[in-house]
Amino acid sequence: MTLTERTSGGGPPAAPASGDGRPGRRRGATAWLGLAGLGTLLAVMEIVPRVGLVSPKYFPPTSRVAQALAGEVTDQAFWVALGDTLKGWALGLLIATVAGVVLGVLIAAVPVLREYTASTIEFLRPIPSVALIPLAVLLFGTDIRSTLLLVVYASFWQVLVQVLYGVQDVDPVADETARSYGLSALARVRYVLWPTALPYVMTGVRLAAAVALVLAITAELVIGAPGLGARIAVAQTSNAVPDMYALVTVTGLLGVLVNLGARAVERRTLAWHQSVRGEVAV
Repeated sequence: MTLTERTSGGGPPAAPASGDGRPGRRRGATAWLGLAGLGTLLAVMEIVPRVGLVSPKYFPPTSRVAQALAGEVTDQAFWVALGDTLKGWALGLLIATVAGVVLGVLIAAVPVLREYTASTIEFLRPIPSVALIPLAVLLFGTDIRSTLLLVVYASFWQVLVQVLYGVQDVDPVADETARSYGLSALARVRYVLWPTALPYVMTGVRLAAAVALVLAITAELVIGAPGLGARIAVAQTSNAVPDMYALVTVTGLLGVLVNLGARAVERRTLAWHQSVRGEVAV
């Protein structure tokens, strides 16, 4: 048990879910409804171009997109492009997370730094990452470093702001108690600050993961850096419309997987926290 939990009284753990299986059935029903909605969307996308409401030349039916997707997954170049996208996404997210956590804890824990950097953060944070594309091209050309520049810049703020809020949410009574027990600064960070800030950190990482994927593909699409975005641009310019839609579908599936993975990691990391335990409470 952390010092924060001791000073706040802790309290009994949340009651486990009842054995009637209602939460499980509810989640199962939600999943089936989601699949039904997806099936309806695919059916509409198949019917609309075939009945002539839109031109199949610009909006091919689902079956043609599926054929193009099958052709893509058998092409080695597709997997190389997918690997390039995931590499840029993962490296950028890692750099942004480490920098955001370290600088966020440092800035929030030192009042002078917090006051000194407040206006700078508020000035830089709203700048769109895509506005840095000319700078990225000027510095790195179409190298993966251009992608990393945009990904890190966009993701960094998601993590930093959440860490700042998390550190400011530390219970002052718990902090004073830790000081009275003679805990060192490092021990206070470990046992008082970190348990309080961790839910905020995980929220920031989850948001940053989605933003990083968007910026990675955007950089590839606009700059021409290696990856799925560049492959989409090639398909569009060569008039391979079904292939273009197939690749866009892959990016959408990647976004879903990234979101599900981030939520799973968040639940596992915060299994001890009330926000997660409350999901299974009666």
